[in-house]
Amino acid sequence: MSKLSACIIALNEEDKIGPALKSVEWADEIIVADSYSTDRTAIIAQEHGARVIQIRFTGFGDLRNRAMEACSHDWILSLDADERCTPDARREIEQIISGNAAIADAFYIPRKNFFMGKWIRYAGFYPDYRHPQLSRKGMITFLPDAVHAGFDVHSDKPVGYLKSHITQIPYKNLEEILNKANRYSSLGAEKLEEKQIKCRMYKALTHGIWSFFTTYFFKLGCLDGWPGLIIALGNFEGTFYKYAKGYLKQKGLESFFEHSPVQDE
Repeated sequence: MSKLSACIIALNEEDKIGPALKSVEWADEIIVADSYSTDRTAIIAQEHGARVIQIRFTGFGDLRNRAMEACSHDWILSLDADERCTPDARREIEQIISGNAAIADAFYIPRKNFFMGKWIRYAGFYPDYRHPQLSRKGMITFLPDAVHAGFDVHSDKPVGYLKSHITQIPYKNLEEILNKANRYSSLGAEKLEEKQIKCRMYKALTHGIWSFFTTYFFKLGCLDGWPGLIIALGNFEGTFYKYAKGYLKQKGLESFFEHSPVQDE
């Protein structure tokens, strides 16, 4: 049977990294790509027998490429710190890598998300596919995007799909929704600048409203109760501030203090 490297990216995830590592302790190798966390993330990873490599964060595309390059084995299972490999997914993965003639060289894995103690069935959260999370080494290259990195698959075989899901807890509390909206909107604004997309404040509002309606109504987040509403509002906020930050950056107004007409007396 081919060997498997489990690869986890992390930044200040001391509350989440332990269960993620435990869920892949059956792998032949565990790599934690840490971006110089200031909490106990790296220490906890080492306590679980993982090999920790430090990678300066310049974007998710570069981070994932360098993390996968550090893996030693034929197959790679890629996880984030808030994801957990389930026993069913483990059995299916072991079955795939046990032979020399897998039907694909890269596989999407459905994610089952939980928020506020509830399985989020709608709002675009199930089945929720990220990028192919199981692949032969060297078969996936991520594009150098700051956030939501695209990827290329270097195989003549079509990308496959696992039937078994992994689980994800994307937000441990409401504060983390706000923090993620702030961080991802900043990265998104950088991506808008790279693509030379003109930002306007009315675009910030209309794109934000559209994101809310898409999540809450078109993707049926309304059927998820209060968690669905909070997720939709979080998407509105993240989208709104992505374009608002892009607008301010293009206008040279990142710092309000530098452009205030009010003078100290």
